[in-house]
Amino acid sequence: MRSHFCGLVDESMIGQTVTLCGWADVARNLGGLCFIDLRDHEGIVQIVAEPSEAEGNAEVLAAAAAVGYEDCLRVTGTVRRRASVNTKIRTGQVEVLATRIELLNKAQPLPFHAHENPGEDIRLKYRYLDLRRPEMQRMMRTRIRLVQALRRWLDARGFQDIETPILTKATPEGARDFLVPARLHPGEFYALPQSPQLFKQILMMAGFDRYYQIARCFRDEALRADRQLEFTQLDMEFAWVEERDVQDSVERMIRDVFREVIGVELDDPFPRMTYAEAMRRYGSDKPDLRIELELVDVVELVKDSQFKVFTDWASHADGRVAALRVPGGAAFSRKQIDDYGAHAGKFGAKGLAWIKLGEDGAFSSPIQKFFEPAAFEALATAVGLQKGDIAFFGAGTYKVVSDFMGALRLKVGKDLGLVQEGWKPLWVTDFPMFEWDDEQQRFVALHHPFTAPAVDDIAGLKANARTAVSRGYDMVLNGNEIGGGSIRIHRPDMQRAVFELLGIGAAEAEAKFGFLLDALKYGAPPHGGIAFGIDRIAALMAGTDSIRDVIAFPKTTTAQCLMTGAPSPVPEQQLAEVHVRVVAKTQE
Repeated sequence: MRSHFCGLVDESMIGQTVTLCGWADVARNLGGLCFIDLRDHEGIVQIVAEPSEAEGNAEVLAAAAAVGYEDCLRVTGTVRRRASVNTKIRTGQVEVLATRIELLNKAQPLPFHAHENPGEDIRLKYRYLDLRRPEMQRMMRTRIRLVQALRRWLDARGFQDIETPILTKATPEGARDFLVPARLHPGEFYALPQSPQLFKQILMMAGFDRYYQIARCFRDEALRADRQLEFTQLDMEFAWVEERDVQDSVERMIRDVFREVIGVELDDPFPRMTYAEAMRRYGSDKPDLRIELELVDVVELVKDSQFKVFTDWASHADGRVAALRVPGGAAFSRKQIDDYGAHAGKFGAKGLAWIKLGEDGAFSSPIQKFFEPAAFEALATAVGLQKGDIAFFGAGTYKVVSDFMGALRLKVGKDLGLVQEGWKPLWVTDFPMFEWDDEQQRFVALHHPFTAPAVDDIAGLKANARTAVSRGYDMVLNGNEIGGGSIRIHRPDMQRAVFELLGIGAAEAEAKFGFLLDALKYGAPPHGGIAFGIDRIAALMAGTDSIRDVIAFPKTTTAQCLMTGAPSPVPEQQLAEVHVRVVAKTQE
C-alpha cells in the first residue's frame, strides 16, 4: 500500500516516486497551492499540491484542498528539494510533489489536537488518539527499544526465555490476588500471578540455570503514578550464585541498555549502601542521591532538654529524633513552614519543630526556650546550621520519623531546585528480614517469604528475628526502586522456619506452598534473582513522572479503563457458568 515511511524520506530519494500513507497533521490551502504535513509513526514529511498543466492535476488540487485535520491519506508523488528548509524535522530538506491524493478515511472533528496535552481522563478515553501524538509516540518507542535491548542482551548471554502460568494458585502474601473462578471446578479459583516468583525458583531446581521472562504481573492494590493493577517486569533467576554474582551481572546489563537506548553512561561500578545507612542518612530505602541534603540524628543532643516530645522519644527504645538542614530556608514564611508540616503529616508526622538562623546571626525557633543556651547552640552546630538556613526536626518511632523526614527531604529538594541533573544509581543491600506488624501482631516479610537470611542458622534466626538481616538487595535510580531481588532459601527446613516466624503454620504452609517445599527436598541448588520494573525504567528513560505515559492502555487511579469501560457488569448467565453470584453492596 506504501513504498516508504513518511519520516524516512530524505535527500537520497530526490527524483524518485514514492507512495506514502499517514494522517494529515496540518493542512494549509493558500488558494491554489496546498501544503499537507503527512505523519506516520516515523515522523512527518511535507506534501505539496501545486498548479500545473499535468493530466489529473486539478483532481490532486481539489483533493488537497478538501483534506482536514487527521484525515487518513495515501499520497503518491515525486521527492524534491524544499525551497525553505525546516531544521526541526528529519525530512526538512525535502518535500513530496503530489501526483495523487487518496482519502482513505475522513476524520470527524476530534476531541483534542495531536499537539495539545489535554486532561488525562480525555487522553485515556480516546487513547487511540492520544497515542498518535508525537510525544506519546516518542515515549512508547523508548519503551519498545528498552525491551528489545534487554532481550538482545540476555539472549546473547545464554539466558533462557521461559513462560510461566498466568492462571495459578492463590497464595496471598503481600498484595491482594486477582481471582479467576474455575468453571470446571465449582467453588474453586485460580489467581493471576503477582510475580512468577515460585515458578522461577522451581525452574532453577529443574536445571535451567539462567532464566528470564518479560512477565505480566497483577496486584489488586491502590493505584498511583508509579503503580498499576497490571504491570510488566523483567524477571530473572540464576542458579549456583551469591549476591554479587547476580548484582554484577545485572548492573552490566542496565549500564549497557541505558547506553544503547538513550545514550547515557551510568556509574561504573554503582555505589553501594546498606539499608540501615540509607534510612539513617536519607530516611528512605530508595534515596535520591541527586539531592545532597541528609538527615542528622540528634537524640544525644536533645535528651536533656525540656521539650517533652524530644525527650520522650529520645528515651524510647525504638525512638528517633532527626534533623534536616535546608540551605536558605530562613527565608521561608510561616505559611511555607506550615505547608511543609502538613506534607510531613501525610507520612505520619505529628508536627515539625524548626530552628532558623538569620543572616544577622540571630536564632528564631519555637523550641529555643526548652534548651539551655549552650545546648541550643550545640544542637544548631550539630545539624550544620549556617546563616540563612532553617533546620526541621522530627520525633517518633524510627520508621515513622524516617518516612516523614525522608519525604520532607524530597519535597524541599524539589521545591528549592536542589535536584542535580544526571543519573544516580545505587545498590541498597542488607535489608531487614522481617517487619513487625502491630495491627496483625506478627512478623511480615520485608521482601517476600522466600528471601534467605544472611545467617544460615535457624536457631539464631528465631532468637533474633527482630534484628535479622536478609540477603535482599534493590537497585535504585534517581530515587526510584527499579529492581529488587534476593538470594532465595534453598533448604526446606529453613523455609519452614521462615514460614513459622511469619505466622504460617505447618498445615497452612503445606496447603499454600507444599509444591515448593517438596521441590526443595530434591537437591535444590543455591539460587537467587531479581525483577526489574519495565514500566518504571521506561518512564525514567522517557523523562515522565507517570508510568501511564509508557503503557499503551493503562488504568486510571480509580482502576478503570475509560476507553473500554472496564470493569463492567457481567450477565447472570455468564456468572452462573462459573458458579459465581454477586452479592449486593451494602450501604455503609
